[in-house]
Amino acid sequence: MEQKEIKSLITTIEQHLEDGNYSVIKETLEDLHIGDIAEIVEYVSKEDRVAIFSVLDVDEASEVFEKVNEATRNTLFEELDEHIIVDIIRELPADDAVDVLSELPKEKARQYIRKLIRIEPALTAKIRYLMRYEEDTAGGIMDPVFVAVKADATILEAIEEIRSQEIDEDFFAVYVVDNDGKYLGDVRIRKLFTAPPQTKIKDLIEEDRIYVTVTDDQEHVSNTFSRYDLITVPVVDQENRLVGRITADIILEVAKEEADEDIYAMAGTDPDELENTSVFNAARIRMTWLAPCLLGTAVTATVIFAFKDKLFVGNFSYVFGIAMAFVPMIAAISGNAGLQTSAIIVCGLASGHIAAERLKQVFLREFRIALLVALACGIIGGIICWGLPRIVTFDNAEQAVEISALDIRVTLAFSVAMFSAIIVSTTLGLLLPFSFRKIGIDPAISSGPLVTTANDSISVAIYLSLTLLLVSL
Repeated sequence: MEQKEIKSLITTIEQHLEDGNYSVIKETLEDLHIGDIAEIVEYVSKEDRVAIFSVLDVDEASEVFEKVNEATRNTLFEELDEHIIVDIIRELPADDAVDVLSELPKEKARQYIRKLIRIEPALTAKIRYLMRYEEDTAGGIMDPVFVAVKADATILEAIEEIRSQEIDEDFFAVYVVDNDGKYLGDVRIRKLFTAPPQTKIKDLIEEDRIYVTVTDDQEHVSNTFSRYDLITVPVVDQENRLVGRITADIILEVAKEEADEDIYAMAGTDPDELENTSVFNAARIRMTWLAPCLLGTAVTATVIFAFKDKLFVGNFSYVFGIAMAFVPMIAAISGNAGLQTSAIIVCGLASGHIAAERLKQVFLREFRIALLVALACGIIGGIICWGLPRIVTFDNAEQAVEISALDIRVTLAFSVAMFSAIIVSTTLGLLLPFSFRKIGIDPAISSGPLVTTANDSISVAIYLSLTLLLVSL
């Protein structure tokens, strides 16, 4: 549905809610896709959300509840009665129920689990099993519902087994296990219908056995799907026992989540600020990144003051003034050059691109690019640095000659510093993502404000050191 239609429909629904025409609202929502209902719920007020959920059937309500964004779901947790929430969770598949419950404080989640265990012990057991795993691992995102048959079964026996399980979810392959439940491989549905009925399942197992383990990071799982063009992948535990499966629709959500996290980290914030609508919460999260940046810029200011007594003497006061005028250019260009490099590396690491994992190969490529960029920026920046002071007038010709000689030295210092700062910044942008990944920190943080601020301090120190060295000759 188009956005204009959605907005028009929201206006209509809000009017019906105001008039108390709940039967009309129910009829209107029955004709809509779950995704459209979820979008409407996200737009309306808290009171209207509760009213909409009151007219939805429990199965529709559960789908909408799982579909809305996290901030909206948090308000629904607060506004809906607990028994309604319990009924909604009962209708969710175990993996989706775990995702929903994991957004709650631990004690609140336990409270709902205690209520569930009285009425849905089987579902509760699955939920508790899945909650053993970290939410960003294969075990945390897998669906524990799958179709598995023994290796010695015939096709006819396998089909009877599938019928007896009464699974109402789509599946694309039959997983084959031994008597201990250990994963042996899978058989495509197509082969079940084309091979003779008495054929042994083990004779149809695919040669390329692709699977993930419960402890694999969800980013690794996403890359596995991309690398092998998968629709679904089995999940095994540490003993190679089959415990679940992951489907492509889950991976689409994972890919979006990982991309969002990287964007937030590179911008110097956190996806947690979207968990609720509080502006104070959002400001607090952003300040946890910006406060260290304030200290970092104080370091840059300290570097400048350290050079003041050396440069702010006689005609060197002119040098200090010119040098300060071009500090923002040095800091901005070198910082952005490093950011470009780190962004390329972070995206390469996140996507599992094979070239991004070969440090030597990537270093040689990025270093050559950095040389060309640094040379171009050094020359162009030097021309600007030499040309802009030309508009300054002097009291006498002798001062003009003396200042002109200083200008050449400052220009040379600026060009060399620009070149050096870009090389250093690019090297940091290249090495830090690899280093962060090695020690288990999200590489995207290496592109955030903290590292950018560090680049500023380093580039300014290089610039002023070279300026002092050249004008002192």
